[in-house]
Amino acid sequence: MSPILHAIVTTVGGILAGLALAGALLWRQQQALEAARYDAAHDDITGLPNRRLLLARLRAALTENAACGLVLLDLDRFKTVNDTLGHDAGNVLLAQVGRILAGLQAPVEIAARLSGDEFALLVRGDHDDTAAVAHTAWRTIGAAPIGLDSGDISVSASVGYTHTHLNTPPRQLLAEADEAMYHAKRTGIGVCGHHPLTTPPGRRSRDRHHR
Repeated sequence: MSPILHAIVTTVGGILAGLALAGALLWRQQQALEAARYDAAHDDITGLPNRRLLLARLRAALTENAACGLVLLDLDRFKTVNDTLGHDAGNVLLAQVGRILAGLQAPVEIAARLSGDEFALLVRGDHDDTAAVAHTAWRTIGAAPIGLDSGDISVSASVGYTHTHLNTPPRQLLAEADEAMYHAKRTGIGVCGHHPLTTPPGRRSRDRHHR
């Protein structure tokens, strides 16, 4: 091979190697960016969408003027599980409940973990669809014991729900479903819908939806 041809081959080879390295670095950066975006929108214990992603999807549904409802769930006596079995057992329980909720079929659009032992379901449908999903979630969670390393435990939940009405912002829907959920927990009725004219007002110990 002539010196000139050898120089050309070497140069081209170097360029191709540089392009391959740059491509690999770009791919790694893209993967890292996608992973960071996923982590920012999902809960690290359950793998479910988090509050940020739920609100984004809820806003999108409201922008489309779509009929939709919001269901909130709070596990009963979850603090007892943490106190008696430890936080690792509590995390396993949360992950199991997350899998149950993620398995719910349409009209559930998204199941999310908000914080602590509180979960949410975004429902695409009318008021009856939302009420049906709320009761299905309540029955499904309490249907069978959940297995932990220390043994099986029975789980129940308090469930509240609301449905979209004219010009209702997302955080108001969260507050309405939260109030209904708190009423269900306080009265022990399991499931409660938000009815502005009939649902007794209740005060939560923390106002986290308006932060």
